[in-house]
Amino acid sequence: MSRDEGQTGLDVPVPTVVPGPPRPRTGRPPRRATSTRGDWQAADAAPVARVAVDVALPHLDRPFDYRVPTHLDGEARPGVRVRVRFAGRLVDGYLLERVEESEHTGRLAWIDKVVSLEPVLTPEVAALCRAVADRYAGVFADVVRMAVPPRHARVEAEEPREREAAAVARPDPAGWARYPRGPAFLEALAAGRHAHAVWQALPGESWAVRFAEAAGAALAADRGAILVVPDQRDVETAHAAVVALLGADAVVALTAELGPAERYRRWLAVRRGSVRVVVGTRSAAFAPVERVGLLAVWDDGDDSHAEPRAPYPQVRDVLIARAHAAGAALLIGAHSRTAEAQLLVESNWAAAIVADRSAVRAAAPRVTAIGETDTQLARDPDARAARMPAVAFEAARQALGAGHPVLVQVPRAGYLPWLSCAQCREPARCRHCAGPLGVPRGGADAAPPTCRWCGRADVSFRCGGCGGRRLRAGVVGSRRTAEELGRAFPQVAVRTSGGGAPILASVKAKPEIVVATPGAEPWVEGGYGAALLLDGWAMLSRADLRVMEEALRRWLAASALVRPHAEGGRVVIVADSGIPVVQALVRWDPAGFAAEELASRAEVGFPPAVRMASVEGVPGAVAEVVDLVLAAEPRIEVLGPVEVEDSAEGHERALLRVPRAHGRELARHLHAVQALRSGRKAPDPVRVRLDPAEIE
Repeated sequence: MSRDEGQTGLDVPVPTVVPGPPRPRTGRPPRRATSTRGDWQAADAAPVARVAVDVALPHLDRPFDYRVPTHLDGEARPGVRVRVRFAGRLVDGYLLERVEESEHTGRLAWIDKVVSLEPVLTPEVAALCRAVADRYAGVFADVVRMAVPPRHARVEAEEPREREAAAVARPDPAGWARYPRGPAFLEALAAGRHAHAVWQALPGESWAVRFAEAAGAALAADRGAILVVPDQRDVETAHAAVVALLGADAVVALTAELGPAERYRRWLAVRRGSVRVVVGTRSAAFAPVERVGLLAVWDDGDDSHAEPRAPYPQVRDVLIARAHAAGAALLIGAHSRTAEAQLLVESNWAAAIVADRSAVRAAAPRVTAIGETDTQLARDPDARAARMPAVAFEAARQALGAGHPVLVQVPRAGYLPWLSCAQCREPARCRHCAGPLGVPRGGADAAPPTCRWCGRADVSFRCGGCGGRRLRAGVVGSRRTAEELGRAFPQVAVRTSGGGAPILASVKAKPEIVVATPGAEPWVEGGYGAALLLDGWAMLSRADLRVMEEALRRWLAASALVRPHAEGGRVVIVADSGIPVVQALVRWDPAGFAAEELASRAEVGFPPAVRMASVEGVPGAVAEVVDLVLAAEPRIEVLGPVEVEDSAEGHERALLRVPRAHGRELARHLHAVQALRSGRKAPDPVRVRLDPAEIE
């Protein structure tokens, strides 16, 4: 219920507003002769404004009513930024709507100032922010900060650049013809229908071009499009594809790399309706595109799509909520498939756009899985020097001999990120703080193992488990791998991408070795001759719910850059071939693996089969939140609490689990508890995350 600023809804007193003289407003027409707020008159029509104040406190997470003075009647429009007096101080806010009467019977304060005449918060985006906040037990003000960039007054005063609106024809569906349902999806976009699809892109697919064609189909129906991608490299790729198809004036790229002025300039072009297609990273999901017809996300499993700030929304879920509310089409594309996307397919909310198996086999490289054992390394002295099995070494040698580059994916950055006992393989720990030992730079002979936590060097290591004194590399970092490959292939250039080195966008199609960490693999025209996926066991050894899904996603992304097997393309993964996720890579069957993964999570009760919340903080605060939530809903299942590893504050974490049908109730109860603690000014904060990206 809307209330005035003197009430909070939890009986927490707020200082009374004291009338005072109006603040001078430079650059505006003179005001009426009234000089004090006590003399102000309310507007004749819709004199009450509902304002969302920029206060990120859960117990104040609702609109507040203010009176609109007559001299601001024409400026106080829905969506504009305003300044209001709240709890005795001036705060920013957004005017949501104007109404005739307030439900509050007491005295209402005045709107102090309209900051800008630009209506930056549209009703559609405001509703989306509210839906996202409710889904994640968050605060509306926190979500609006993600949706609306900070104001830049000079940019607002600029004359908008004229853009040529080129005629848009329906794009050629030939690119989607390799997928049986692809042309039908494009036809639905062009007809303005709200189709939902999960697209499994073929190896070597020009995914950015397919996204551009989908955006063109939406524009042909006189609707807009938003394309969300993980990082800056993908933004540049997708933006270039849209420009090539639709023209430079039809699209803008929105990223944090632009700087505040340029980002706000482009955002305003979208808000004013000059641009109908937006390409960007996760905040672009809130872009105020007029009559949005297509919402698309590439590689929805990438952790860059998860917002690191409260309330921690995931782009895929934001776009699903927006597609449902706006009646827009949704396209989730990737080389792999997440369990969440599989749930959309199995629930018949989205259709699967997948190529026939014959087309997959024709486009995919040949994949070989081989374990890393001492016997295999001993087959070839050169392979032993490069720390890879002979099969991988031979695949690299053949690709280089054919004049093609070779991609080497290493799951860790650095030199020797961590070490283990050579006898029992237990991780090597610092005798002072129990931190992991590693070699940050130089060779193992050039520098003693050093603790990655406290920085102490251990010159006389002794294993705490077996007493052994010899060390081996637990996993080899990208820099050490590049060094060893340089010795094994002395006549071949070795380049690194990621892992402390600059991330390469692309490399030339010539015989060289590219060592990259996951996600930093550069594109090459025509594809790599071979890809070597090293230390597969390290990718699978993390204690995380999504470790198998994430490993397959990274392997498929790298393997999709390799030439088809008919052109000699090979992928060698150094991992046990009996592991199901490795078999999914060999068969190139991400959809089958996603179905098995979803079924296994449903069996043990983990997301997305259920809704789960993580509550983290000091033990007393976690216990308080859990007890209050259980008092409101005793059927919520509680797992834990358990101690959070590597937490200097001694934090604990509890997991709250409910069936998917009760997810909204769980979020509502958690928000209510957070509001109660906020109103009481509880000293110990608690971090609440709904469906966290990582569950260790």
